[in-house]
Amino acid sequence: MGDLLQPWHIIVLAVLVFVLFGAKRLPELGKGLGEGLKGFREGIKGTQDPPPPTQQQNTPAPPPASNAPVEPK
Repeated sequence: MGDLLQPWHIIVLAVLVFVLFGAKRLPELGKGLGEGLKGFREGIKGTQDPPPPTQQQNTPAPPPASNAPVEPK
């Protein structure tokens, strides 16, 4: 069967994409593809590398707010 992605295969695919989508849509498609790949890489990186533990300070929590109505004196 030979090499699947020979240079002329890539050229034919590029021409077909250009004809199907046109010059106005190609930048939008490229941007979407780039953002998708970026998100995919971040997702893969996030599953392999756990985030470093954060140090929590021992500060007391603020008292809970009371929703009871205040009666005038």
